[in-house]
Amino acid sequence: MPDGESTVYGKIYMPDKDGKYPAIIMCHGYNGHHSDFVNECEYFAQNGFVACTIDFCGGSGRSWSSGKTTDMTIFTEKSNLLATFNYVKKLNNVDSSRIFLFGGSQGGLVTALATEEVAKEVKGMALYFPAFNIPDNWRNNFPNGIPETYDFWGLTLGRNFFASMKDFDPFEHIGSFSKNVLVLYGAQDAIVPRTYIDRAIAAYQHADLIVYPNDGHGFTPDTAVKAREEVLRYMKNQK
Repeated sequence: MPDGESTVYGKIYMPDKDGKYPAIIMCHGYNGHHSDFVNECEYFAQNGFVACTIDFCGGSGRSWSSGKTTDMTIFTEKSNLLATFNYVKKLNNVDSSRIFLFGGSQGGLVTALATEEVAKEVKGMALYFPAFNIPDNWRNNFPNGIPETYDFWGLTLGRNFFASMKDFDPFEHIGSFSKNVLVLYGAQDAIVPRTYIDRAIAAYQHADLIVYPNDGHGFTPDTAVKAREEVLRYMKNQK
């Protein structure tokens, strides 16, 4: 899918029969990959949804999309998602009035930001352990100046990843989406503090939180099954 001069790779899973279906677009986390959500996409397609999972441009060392990791920011990822949304809503077998956006971790933050820009066209949003803490985490990490590149968790990031968030508060840019939101979170999450999840829930007019007491940042296989069942139930209940 084109996004300006960039190309976003996406894999789409379709229900077996012809017809128009609701859709869900799934966004991976930091240094993730579209294949992270294969099980979810297959499950949703089997249950009557067109499911699309993407690679953010420069979002991973394994990305199938164009772009360098040193050019990636949460804002380039937001642009990638919006380009994907505009592509998916035009598919012949997609009911454009019933498109859901989904993201995990950094992809959850990106999804929340993108949803605000297409709020009237999005039916609902589901987030796994969304990392609303990312700007705060990095804000004070470079008191003597931001380096041109920085290696973090297996990814070489560029200066603009940090500079673009220096004065950015995500909570000033979410909350106007007035439809139902579903957030799923592990109580043992060592990456995203619960306080950020609670602030996000409070920011939305209609948000439900499901907490898995024994899970962390990334669900166990058993919890992943429960979580996707919850997401499917949520999507089917949005009228």
